[in-house]
Amino acid sequence: MFDVRPVAYVIGLLVACLGACMLLPLVVDLAEGRGEWPVFLESASITMLAGGLTSLSCANAVKKGLTLQQTFLLTTGVWVALPVFGALPFVLGATGVSYTDAFFEAMSGMTTTGSTVLTNLDGLPKGLLLWRGLLQWLGGIGIIVVAMVFLPELRVGGMQIFRSEAFDTMGKILPRATQISASISSIYISLTLFCTISYLLCGMNAFDATVHAMTTVSTGGFSNYNASFGTFSGPAEYVASVFMILAALPFVRYVQMVAGHRFVLLSDSQVLTFLAIIGTLVVVTSITLLSIFPHHPEQAVREALFNITSIISGTGYASVDYMSWGPFLIAMFFFIGLIGGCAGSTACSVKIFRYQLLFASIRVQLRRIRAPHGVFVPRYQGRPVGPDVLSSVMSFFVFFVVSLGVLSVALSLTGLDFITSVSGAATAIANIGPGLGDTIGPAGNFSSLSDTAKWILSFAMLVGRLEILAVFALFTIGFWRA
Repeated sequence: MFDVRPVAYVIGLLVACLGACMLLPLVVDLAEGRGEWPVFLESASITMLAGGLTSLSCANAVKKGLTLQQTFLLTTGVWVALPVFGALPFVLGATGVSYTDAFFEAMSGMTTTGSTVLTNLDGLPKGLLLWRGLLQWLGGIGIIVVAMVFLPELRVGGMQIFRSEAFDTMGKILPRATQISASISSIYISLTLFCTISYLLCGMNAFDATVHAMTTVSTGGFSNYNASFGTFSGPAEYVASVFMILAALPFVRYVQMVAGHRFVLLSDSQVLTFLAIIGTLVVVTSITLLSIFPHHPEQAVREALFNITSIISGTGYASVDYMSWGPFLIAMFFFIGLIGGCAGSTACSVKIFRYQLLFASIRVQLRRIRAPHGVFVPRYQGRPVGPDVLSSVMSFFVFFVVSLGVLSVALSLTGLDFITSVSGAATAIANIGPGLGDTIGPAGNFSSLSDTAKWILSFAMLVGRLEILAVFALFTIGFWRA
């Protein structure tokens, strides 16, 4: 019989921790003096009580490790449970939104998508703005652990190719998660602190610098203002671009650098390919913008660098309404959002390594056509790639494309136009943030969508953040029979 108690125990602990985190915005609200602090006191009490009681009731079933089925369920269950409770401050607070909108905002935060339904960010209490940033910051560090521990063990989407990267994989899953969490937490916190200081030097106040540092390093993209990052045009855009790139690189390489391998980043083909793609796209975009705005070369380069980096990393900040940049750049922005960053980072979408494996497989197939009797093996980082990895990657691509199509059709059935449906599905499943068009584009938000559309998009964010297959496996009969 399938035992859910070990899973519920871990989820309960994490929910209780989330409730404890609500005390930070409570303190901020007290300092601001707007009388909003009871919202977080009530939310924290409910969340810690629910999480604590769940853990206590299941504590006697905890074992040293989890079965494969329990690990699948835990991976998805955490990303469902946390937004359920993370939505409470939005419902009880000054936003005036329904639970549907609150859950959408919380799911967007935890999955670091960055789509928002809130329309008056400039007037919200600081506690709620900090809570949005905290959700993304916690989601960012959480997804690194998932990407480095759980997904490789579950052999999801080709992630098993990273099972031997920097960490001993022979231990049980939960002890290994603790080991990796301890290793990357200091790096994640350090990046956040450096980003905060850099923003302060660019003229941001302490609160804005802190919140935007959290949403930059998590590649989340929540901002404190309706104009998003357009409020800070100038040097802050360069700072944001640098830290978005750093957050989109594999954190396992930072761990190895701290351990003494100084040049390990430069030996990673993922990193080199990612930087090359950004450089190429920035040059193309800058040249195109210079043809439109010939008298502002520095601004063209800055806006190109910032917005390209924001979209490809899945951060979702917007400094300008790039819908006015012409059809070529609009189409390019749609497709670069489907590239993503490196595996084991806070970035989202398909990821660089999968495209590398896809093209390696295509090259091998072409060589086999030319030389039918030859023996050709696809390689990654100089190592042969097994058929299980290639099969997993190809399955991911198929599921990604099919899911994108199904979600687009589902959104269109709610009354949305073609551009909004397709870009909305893409931005949700790739966890990018803004879509295309006047409604959900960089100058709009998701508040006008129907409740049905918001629940569809919330599900898409969950599926995309957990690499699709980890969620869909729960809907198969064979999973529960195993």
